[in-house]
Formats: sequence, structure tokens, C-alpha cells
Amino acid sequence: MMKKANLELGVGLFVLAGLACLVYLAVHLGEMEIFGKGYRVTADFDNISGLKLGAAVEVAGVEVGRVEEIQITPGHQARLVLRLREGLKIYDDAIASIRTKGIIGDKFVKLSPGASGAAIGPGGRIRDTESAVEWEELISKYIHGKV
Repeated sequence: MMKKANLELGVGLFVLAGLACLVYLAVHLGEMEIFGKGYRVTADFDNISGLKLGAAVEVAGVEVGRVEEIQITPGHQARLVLRLREGLKIYDDAIASIRTKGIIGDKFVKLSPGASGAAIGPGGRIRDTESAVEWEELISKYIHGKV
């Protein structure tokens, strides 16, 4: 009877260790932030064309945050809530652009942080934005001679 209890205890501990490893891998490899470190800013775009929640936010090709929320404004624009890493300073002349990695890659937000000297704080807003380029529209205009 004692051997069976020890075996069950061993299996239970092994399963718990396995679950702990899975949680660790999910958090670190999935780049999740459980406690939401960093700060949030918003940016309004006319068109985000396929940008998804969790998309990367980059400055100079370096990932500095993620798209945390996508909302629609009363003026029918897409409002992105960006969570940026602590210590990153962006200024009130910053520009946020929707870009694509490669020709058919994932969409991401490219930030040009600006240099005005007046920093955007937590809960602030990036005023200058560039919407996504819609390749279908450009090709259609070219084909139909409306360029």
C-alpha cells in the first residue's frame, strides 16, 4: 500500500513540474507580459488594414512594445493602444506608421520617436500617424489607369 502512495505522489509531483515548465515556456517564448510592465499610449489611424492584436511595435527595427487593444473611435478611425517598454521616451512629434515585414509579412507599428523635447507620458497620444498601404488599391488604380 505504501509503495502505491509513493508512486502516486511521485507521478503527481512530476505532472506539477511539467505544468510549471509549460507555464514558464509559454510566458517567455510567447513574450507574454503577465503584469503589464511598461506604459500605454494611443494612436488613431484612418486604416490599419490587417494589423492584429499583439503585433509588434518597433523603433529602428528593435521591438519596444506590442499592440494591446484595437478600438473604433466615434469619428470612425482605428484607435490603437500600444504598450511600450519602460524607459522608452517618445516625444510629441513622434510618428506611428503601419508597416509590413517583407512583401506579404505580418503588419507591425513603426515608431519614429521624435526629438522635440516634450515627452509623451503614460496615457498620452501620438498625433502623427501614417496608415497602412493597401496594395490591392494601388494595383487596381494602376491597372485601371487612375494613377
